[in-house]
Amino acid sequence: MKTNNYQGALQNPIHSGFNAKSTAADVMKGIDLTGKIAIVTGGHTGIGLETTKTLSNAGATVIVAARDIAKAQKNLDGIANVELETLDFMNPDAIDAFAAKFLSSGRPLHLLINNAGIMWVPLRRDDRGYESQLVTNYLGQFQLTAKLWPALKQANGSRVINVSSYGHQIAPFNFDDPNFLHREYHTLQGYGQSKTACNLFALELDNRAKEFNVRAYSVHPGSVLGTDLGRDEPIELFKQIGTHDQDGNLKPEVAALLKNVPQGAATTVWCAVSPLLNNIGGVYCEDADVARLDLGDVEHKFDDPSTIFGVQPYSVDQDNAKRLWDLSERLLGMSFDVI
Repeated sequence: MKTNNYQGALQNPIHSGFNAKSTAADVMKGIDLTGKIAIVTGGHTGIGLETTKTLSNAGATVIVAARDIAKAQKNLDGIANVELETLDFMNPDAIDAFAAKFLSSGRPLHLLINNAGIMWVPLRRDDRGYESQLVTNYLGQFQLTAKLWPALKQANGSRVINVSSYGHQIAPFNFDDPNFLHREYHTLQGYGQSKTACNLFALELDNRAKEFNVRAYSVHPGSVLGTDLGRDEPIELFKQIGTHDQDGNLKPEVAALLKNVPQGAATTVWCAVSPLLNNIGGVYCEDADVARLDLGDVEHKFDDPSTIFGVQPYSVDQDNAKRLWDLSERLLGMSFDVI
């Protein structure tokens, strides 16, 4: 019996009973999170906000980490059991400060949901010269998870969920030039490799952390209508992938196939709470189930969400996962010792 997901050994649907139409509330039904502590990065907007509401309604205390505090306060108004903290993944000192404050509370951390992310932005760099999608979508979550490791271990039964994307299919991780210092910048390539990194991180973290009763997962929320993730994207990109017409409008036939926000949050919540995953980790999940390995036998079309599924073999590759872990430590100038 396989005990890790290297090479996609565990990438087979487990017949969870849920599907693409299931909502976050559906998968949470009958589960009580009273006394549990969760951190949700970007938990104040889109599927992150829906995740926060669902966890809160189940009794969890939810720490929402947000860059825009004013927007977060407005969006979180009236939701019980929520604490709001500042966090900007483009600022490594802010990540350290956020983690230090949580650790100083002495509380265990049962759920770390690395939800915050950006998509298809122009070339931007942080103060270290690192490309913004790589930093926000991956390096920040690696650093945050590493700094919160003592609290995750203390929970003696915690889960880390990296919100990834089918976009990982766009590009493998470029180990030679991850920050586009020596190649032309293509925003889709930057986005794709950052999401591949999320998958590889969950894969390797789970293998290292499971002996401490910490499991990790990566998630494709689905093609979701009603989030602001694509706010910086030029409309030409949407036309290019076939989802919008020449006037820049979302095609009605595409809109009819998209998930709503409660459906988009379902897989995150399922990975966070499902007892079916008690002995399975390191897997890439979609539609509230474990995804299948992409064998190249289906034509994937962005204007038909029903064809958007599966995980690329390079995204669950053992050598890639270990190599990325080492590179991440070097880029961040830190060690993530899972001990």
